Amino acid sequence: MINLKKHTSQILVHLLFWMLFILVSLFIFSRYYWAENPFLQYLSILVVLVYVNNFILLPFFVKRKWYLLYSLLFIAISFFATQLYCNVFAQCGCSIMKCLSDYLWQTLVPLIFFSFIWMLFRFLDEQNQKEDMIKQHTQMELKFLKSQINPHVLFNNLNTIYSYSIEKPAETPELILMLSNNLKHVLYESNSQYVTLEKELHFLENYIKFQKIRTEGVKQIHYQTKITNQQLNIAPLLLITIIENAFKHSTLNSVISIDIEEQNKVLSCSCKNDFDSANTDTTEFKIGLNNLKKRLDLLYPDKHTLVITNHKQFEVVLTLDLT
Repeated sequence: MINLKKHTSQILVHLLFWMLFILVSLFIFSRYYWAENPFLQYLSILVVLVYVNNFILLPFFVKRKWYLLYSLLFIAISFFATQLYCNVFAQCGCSIMKCLSDYLWQTLVPLIFFSFIWMLFRFLDEQNQKEDMIKQHTQMELKFLKSQINPHVLFNNLNTIYSYSIEKPAETPELILMLSNNLKHVLYESNSQYVTLEKELHFLENYIKFQKIRTEGVKQIHYQTKITNQQLNIAPLLLITIIENAFKHSTLNSVISIDIEEQNKVLSCSCKNDFDSANTDTTEFKIGLNNLKKRLDLLYPDKHTLVITNHKQFEVVLTLDLT
């Protein structure tokens, strides 16, 4: 479909130019009758020159970057074609310089115009190819980053179910149902480029419920949300990295605070936790946040801020423009 539109636009440009060029030229040479008009006789040769240049010369020389040779050939073709028109078709009997000053424009205008059009469409094709390559690279990188995120989430949930199937088997069915919902989100929803904020928050709430059960009596969890529009779209599995890191690397008998707010289509996620820098695996810690930064750069360029501080507490604040 795109190629059809491109070819159609090219054909229209060519037709419109030739129509305008012929009308202008006939107006200038109005003193000739149609059968005797030297321009109309020369037009067939001019058309051949233009399309030999477009389909053979330009692709050949530009591909090899022989710009100087092409320029010299272009000048030579323009010169000899003008002399041909002047001496054979118009038979003006004038000098070389007079011939060039009076008739060179007829050869140069279509050659320069269609050379420009050829280079313009070539440039647009290259830009489209670059955009396609960037898009494919982005999709592949996002799939890779998601594949790194998903196992961490599932692994933590399965560990929780395993421990409770031994210690508190009565609570296991509810956990399995929650895990089923989270599996659906991770395996299906995360394949979409965007999901509704409502679905993403439901996934996060299930995860936090898992953690509340798993860390009961060990950690305090303060979780609150303030959302004005749950139907806004957001890239899946962005916020889970921040929250998961807080649970994984917070110290015992500490408080984890999670605040998610949305106002005027701007989402803010703040997560605070105590951590022990001496006993924290900083390499693993950085991998998750680096993945998050990459995804944000790919999906929300110039539409996000990510602030990380680790003074008395480790705090991550992410702001997203969801417009």
